[in-house]
Amino acid sequence: MAAQENLNPSRLIDSLEHFPKARILIIGDAMIDEYLTGDAYRISPEAPVPVVHIENERYLVGGAGNVARNITALGAQAVLVGVRGSDAAGRKLERCLHEDRINFSLLTLQSRPTTVKTRILARQQQVLRFDKEDASALELGDTDAILALAGEHLPDCDAVVVSDYGKGLVSQRFMKGLQERLEASGRTVPLLVDPKPQNFSLYQGVTILTPNAKETSESIHLPTKTPEELVRAGQAIMEQLQCRHLLTTLGSKGMAVFESRDSIWHIPTTAKQVFDVTGAGDTVIAVLALGFALNLPLVQACLLANYAAGIVVAQVGAGAVSPHQLIQAVTSLPIPKVARWNT
Repeated sequence: MAAQENLNPSRLIDSLEHFPKARILIIGDAMIDEYLTGDAYRISPEAPVPVVHIENERYLVGGAGNVARNITALGAQAVLVGVRGSDAAGRKLERCLHEDRINFSLLTLQSRPTTVKTRILARQQQVLRFDKEDASALELGDTDAILALAGEHLPDCDAVVVSDYGKGLVSQRFMKGLQERLEASGRTVPLLVDPKPQNFSLYQGVTILTPNAKETSESIHLPTKTPEELVRAGQAIMEQLQCRHLLTTLGSKGMAVFESRDSIWHIPTTAKQVFDVTGAGDTVIAVLALGFALNLPLVQACLLANYAAGIVVAQVGAGAVSPHQLIQAVTSLPIPKVARWNT
């Protein structure tokens, strides 16, 4: 494949125009991202920590919900399946989903709280984060209920994303049940997974995994500091899991795209400045899912995801990319030099 010749701006923009045709099912750990922002003028007399005067409170859908938020921001349709607690945070989560025009089917559980990540920021710098969660595995009956909800939406979806934040929804029973339903549908539906290393063995046979370099290293117990090490680790993952593709995000170094075990591409980052990497992985898999739904070439879909990630890391907090922002990035920034990595 002559990758660079197929990645001109007009071709990328043409693909963006088809995003509204896609409908993506996202299943995973939904949560609330709470941002308390203000300023810090003094150190507490009680402990050597800053005293932050809170001036603003902001609530966003996080985790799997942020994947859905990125998809709807780009004009496509998203359906979110997950769990919420029977609490005020769960009701707030549903309100935020309505505000973001995200269709959802959330299983309400009496036995666990809605996951909330609270970040305190002073002068755009994160001072503290604290989490309210129960990350234990779901009860078997609750897993079956989640699978039933997902099954209701599968016939209308063009791709499925599993957003695993390690909060208890993804399990062997869940992955096996989901793949059985996909096989029984009689359709070839791409299955994309944003993984967690502790669940690595569960992702057998998926279409594509999207770990970062750290997760790649931890999942296969191999170093990933050099291109040669990344290639070996990526090949080991593909061999062990028999996944069709692999995308490893590399932060400021861009991303490594494994079309196959022996066809590997490097895409440099387009980010000009980095304020906050929160949610960048959600943006990547959201754009990638749209690419798979529309049958875009893998490297082309990854390049669009690379542009989108470059936009969100320049924002404070988890962000979503609009079609206008993505078109502006494609037209104003140079096309990254996509290069093949030797195996």
